Amino acid sequence: MSKDEIIRFLILRTIGNFLLLFAIFGVLATFGPSLYYEIYFKITQIRGISYTVADKETPFGELLRKSKEAQAGGRLGALLTGPKEQILIPKDTNFSILIPKLGASAKVFANADPVNQKEFLPFLQKGVAHAKGTFFPGLAGNIYLFAHSTDNFWDVGRYNAIFYLLKDLEQGDDVTIFFENQRHNYVVTESRVVDAEDVSFITKSNTGKEVLILQTCWPPGTTWKRLLVFAEPK
Repeated sequence: MSKDEIIRFLILRTIGNFLLLFAIFGVLATFGPSLYYEIYFKITQIRGISYTVADKETPFGELLRKSKEAQAGGRLGALLTGPKEQILIPKDTNFSILIPKLGASAKVFANADPVNQKEFLPFLQKGVAHAKGTFFPGLAGNIYLFAHSTDNFWDVGRYNAIFYLLKDLEQGDDVTIFFENQRHNYVVTESRVVDAEDVSFITKSNTGKEVLILQTCWPPGTTWKRLLVFAEPK
């Protein structure tokens, strides 16, 4: 093999290795966060950890103290060695969502335009977005909350981690919304997978019946379709 052939072979091998590593990185960046939450959820099930939404009658300071005690060793420490009964505290009683089965608690940002990425993506970095034009808890109509979409595949985990496990919700599971310092309790009724372009539940939200709709991407880590979870007041 000549010197030129050796150099050509080394260049091609280097390019091949780079493309392989880039592909592996892409898969991990896209599906890694999903896998993390899957493992986290399975461990909570194995340990028998249950989450209870904070009772509004209990002083907030006491709830915060208990929460800090449970999280003393970090989130992983709380998962592996913490108490089996843990308390979920709303991030903001003006507007928050809590899902006991998933151990999820997130702030909700109201009136985000669901078709304007520049507007809703910053919200999804910090929590969950409420679709502009849909209703609020306590009113007769669709309440549409979403945590989905990315601008680049490597940003997936930054945006929709809080709703990764919506697929594990089943009929009868509880969802709690705090809105304007009032607690609203809902129970899951069904789930559906719809096309990414389906916005009918947003544009036709004035149904005369209070329904909470939670949306995330489907399958997790992609933007191909949408998973919708429906819940009604208890």
